Amino acid sequence: MANNLTSALDKKLVLGEDSKDPSPDAKGGSKDDKSLVVCFGEMLIDFVPTVGGVSLAEAPAFKKAPGGAPANVAVGVSRLGGSSGFIGKVGDDEFGYLLADILKQNNVNNSGVRFDPSARTALAFVTLRADGEREFLFFRNPSADMLLRESELDINLIQQARIFHYGSISLIDEPCRSTHLAAMRIAKKSGCILSYDPNLRLPLWPSEEAARKGIMSIWDQADIIKISEDEITFLTGGDDPYDDNVVLTKLFHPNLKLLVVTEGSEGCRYYTQKFRGRVAGVKVKPVDTTGAGDAFVSGVLNSIASDLSLFQNEQGLREALLFANACGALTVTERGAIPAMPTREAVLRCLAQVADKK
Repeated sequence: MANNLTSALDKKLVLGEDSKDPSPDAKGGSKDDKSLVVCFGEMLIDFVPTVGGVSLAEAPAFKKAPGGAPANVAVGVSRLGGSSGFIGKVGDDEFGYLLADILKQNNVNNSGVRFDPSARTALAFVTLRADGEREFLFFRNPSADMLLRESELDINLIQQARIFHYGSISLIDEPCRSTHLAAMRIAKKSGCILSYDPNLRLPLWPSEEAARKGIMSIWDQADIIKISEDEITFLTGGDDPYDDNVVLTKLFHPNLKLLVVTEGSEGCRYYTQKFRGRVAGVKVKPVDTTGAGDAFVSGVLNSIASDLSLFQNEQGLREALLFANACGALTVTERGAIPAMPTREAVLRCLAQVADKK
């Protein structure tokens, strides 16, 4: 009985007094905000080695850090001065409360967070080895994020959004997959722009074919897609990721407003219905690449949420993508994803320094 009471009090402290009716002050965001970005999917604890360039087996110790691509994007948008919310599920455990509180501390509306008493918050051990390859070890058997049900969706939060953003990890298992599809339907019906970052994590899928099929199953519904070079190669069965014709014939679909291909430190390519081009990257000395793609996405979505004309305005879009490139660059100069997400002021300072060097 005491434990149950403590748990209930913890939830009120983390989520605000009434989890069914979020107050903007308690949870970040605003009910009347017309530029809200709502992110759907996983939030978890990343364990990263305390030293760089080692395999997971060689790591002497690990440091915990909040993670999960959709949650990273939500925090990234908020750090840039935008309005964001997060929908997902964590365990009814200490890590779950920690993650919900981190969202709140970063002014992310966390009214869509649910706690599962029967499953733990997901854990991931992540390292960047000396050979440059990332290594992942996931603990999800199943984890709470996989168990979010349609009945637990914060429909009100989705309907407020201008942009609804998601990945593909939430498509792997039921019941989360059906919940993901239901959330997309609600968002589309509400007039939201649908944003998709596949964020391929092969070890989590039953097979390569299942991953390819699962990722592509919702491809043609997105208005915005961000994809990496490696993901192009994977999804096209080995085609050249630098070939515009490959991108345009195999990945660009008639409903797309914007497709962005990220090229790490080299910058990004963009494709719209009317124009296409490339924006150079911002050069920095990297420390940890974790979260760089999510920071980039947050930069893009924050710009579009406040100015929908960017889909037709190439110069404006190029400026927004340069801003996003700087977001990603600044993130790799610090360890971890959420701790490294930059503020708008930091990005503008970075861009001013880049301009001064030209």
